[in-house]
Amino acid sequence: MNFVKRAGTSLAARKSRTAALLAIFLVICTLLLGGFLLQAAAARQEADAQRAIGVDVTVRKKGLTPAQAERLGTSGPVHRHNVDVPVRADAQGFAPLTSKLQEPPGTGAEDGKDRLAAHGVRDTGMLLPFSYGSTKLTAGRGITPEDAGRDVAVIERRLAEKNALKVGDTLRVRSADGENTTSVKVVGIFRDPAQEPTMWTPAHQLPGNTLYVPVATAQKLAAGTATVGEAVYRIGSPDRAEQLHAEAEKVLGKGGFDFRVNDRAFKDQVVPIQRVGTFAGLLVWVIALAGALILGLIVMLQIRERRRELGVLLSMGEKKWKLIGQHAVEVAAVALPAVALAALAGSSAGQWAGDSFLGGQDGTSAPAAARTPRDGVAAPTVRVGAADVGKVAGIALGISLVSTVIPGVGILRLHPRSLLTDAE
Repeated sequence: MNFVKRAGTSLAARKSRTAALLAIFLVICTLLLGGFLLQAAAARQEADAQRAIGVDVTVRKKGLTPAQAERLGTSGPVHRHNVDVPVRADAQGFAPLTSKLQEPPGTGAEDGKDRLAAHGVRDTGMLLPFSYGSTKLTAGRGITPEDAGRDVAVIERRLAEKNALKVGDTLRVRSADGENTTSVKVVGIFRDPAQEPTMWTPAHQLPGNTLYVPVATAQKLAAGTATVGEAVYRIGSPDRAEQLHAEAEKVLGKGGFDFRVNDRAFKDQVVPIQRVGTFAGLLVWVIALAGALILGLIVMLQIRERRRELGVLLSMGEKKWKLIGQHAVEVAAVALPAVALAALAGSSAGQWAGDSFLGGQDGTSAPAAARTPRDGVAAPTVRVGAADVGKVAGIALGISLVSTVIPGVGILRLHPRSLLTDAE
């Protein structure tokens, strides 16, 4: 009889043992698939987190120009950057806020100039107050890189309320030296949580008199040459900071600049995700080795119980490799349905497992123990793909082969008479 048909007959005749073997394989395949799905989800979420969170590097240098900062922002490790060009300006046709407290004697009365604090930025989303949520947009949008070359502004809520301004209105802002006047369109209104000072404060230091404009607009409002107060560059991981430092030395010259790496958010959110991925990879190896060992022991016991059957077949002239092949086919025939059932289980329970390990249902990107105020990372997505199922099937078949061939080596050493004698 063909050993493949004989394997099918054996499985049908031993229904209880076949069911037990199927259950064991189902557990192994489900755990293997879970490990692969978790590993893939962690890799995707880590890539998203590196793009959205990354590591912020702050560069400061006396006399740093917007052109130098922009050139450094186009270097390889940087995927997002922002600059801050602070200038003083004044209002034309609208009234800035003023301190409600009496000006102390000897400070000199304000002459009506420089009452606005304008910041030329490339991306308000990278400003710490906005990225951490303490300062929020109440209407419109922030400044984006697409606003380069446009005269737009984001103003504080108190200034907007005092002058009945809304998104879409146009303001006229005069430079600090009074030589240039620029019309800017309000594209957003933000709320600064800072309260009014409890003591008299110059108008340009009041939180309500702060506005954000593109860098080119700030340069128009500057009295003289506008310089960058600080530039922030976002890179994917801390190990790329050294590469960015080398680029900074090329652009700014060696020494003479402050280079600070802030990787706290990266460690809080990305490192736990990396640990989950490492755990999932280790889990796959442990399950594969443990599965091969368990099934090997089960097959070894089955071979011992079927020694008389093996002796009869060998005495009838059956080749030894076919006997081993029969056991391999029996185990493999149980492994393949287990893979299909594991794929169905992974489709239904995979997302729940991903949420449990990689985050909650609220759209936050980090595990519950490692969430920070910064957001922007998508919730973990766990999906069963053909590649994952294929890897599980390959490992399952490999386990089938190992668990039958190694115990079957003993068959190659025996003769029909010894098998039949030992079986009595």
